[in-house]
Amino acid sequence: MHLYKTTKANLLHHKDKYYELPANWDFIINRDKLQAYLLVFMLTAEPIDTAAAKAAIRDHLLPPVGSQELWAAGVTYPQSRDARMEESEDSSAADCYQRVYEAERPELFFKSLPHRVSGHGQPIHIRRDSAWNVPEPGLVLYINATGHIQAYTIGNDVSSRSIEGENPLYLPQAKVYEKSAALGPALYVPETSLPATTAIDMKIYRGSELVYEGASSIDRMKRSFPELASWLYKEMDFPSGCFLMTSTCLVPGNEFTLQPGDVVEIGISGIGKLRNIVTVKNPPAQQP
Repeated sequence: MHLYKTTKANLLHHKDKYYELPANWDFIINRDKLQAYLLVFMLTAEPIDTAAAKAAIRDHLLPPVGSQELWAAGVTYPQSRDARMEESEDSSAADCYQRVYEAERPELFFKSLPHRVSGHGQPIHIRRDSAWNVPEPGLVLYINATGHIQAYTIGNDVSSRSIEGENPLYLPQAKVYEKSAALGPALYVPETSLPATTAIDMKIYRGSELVYEGASSIDRMKRSFPELASWLYKEMDFPSGCFLMTSTCLVPGNEFTLQPGDVVEIGISGIGKLRNIVTVKNPPAQQP
C-alpha cells in the first residue's frame, strides 16, 4: 500500500482503491505496526472517488515528509565507496572511504530539514559554486520514534563531488543546501520487508536525449537496514520519527555533471518513480 501526502488530503492507495486519512501526517505514520493500522482503518473507511484522488496526486503532491529530519548513510555500496575514493585522489583522503566501508560504525550524516526537501515533480538544485554535481538515487527508510522501520520511499541525495573531493571536511557543504534532497512520490508500506532483489534504476534526460541510464539492486548493500537504523538512534531521539537515505548504488561516470534543465527519473520496484528537474538557487538579492 502507498501513502500520498497532498495539499488536499493525506491519501491511502491499496488494491485500486483510495481512502482519505483525516489525521495529520506525523500522527498517521509515527506508530508501530503501521501496515496493520492501515488495514484496520480500511475495514470501516469508505473509498473516495478514484478520479478525484488521482487528480490530487497529480496536481497537489507534496514530499512524503512531515516534521521529520532527513539523514543519510554514506559508502554502504561498493559503487559509492569507489566513487568517493576516485573523487578524493588529489586530496590524499581516498583511504578514509575504504576504512569507513570496512568499519563497524557506518558513516551517517544530517541531510535536510523538511522545508528543504523537494517532492516528485518539484525542482532540485545543484550548487552554483561547484563544477561537478551528481544525483545519488537510493532507497529511503522511514523509521518511527521507537526506532522501527515502517515504510520506504525513493530518494535523491544531490551532491557536489568536486566540493567533497577537495576535502572530506567539506561534506556538509557538498550535501546540505536548498533543495539538495528529493523524496517521493509516496511512502510504500509493504506487508513484509523488501526483497533483496528490489531494483533501483535511474535515467537522466537532457532535452530529448537520454544522457545516463543505469540499474542495480539493494542486495549490493554491505549493511542491513536495521543496522543503519540502530546506529542512527543510538544516541538521538526522533519524536516524530526520521527518514534515512541508505546511500547510492548508481554513480554516473566521472565525466558527467548535472546541468540546469536536466530531468532525473529514479524508479524503485514496488514504490514508483521520483522525477525532478534540475535548477539552481536564485542568487541573493542585492542590498540597496
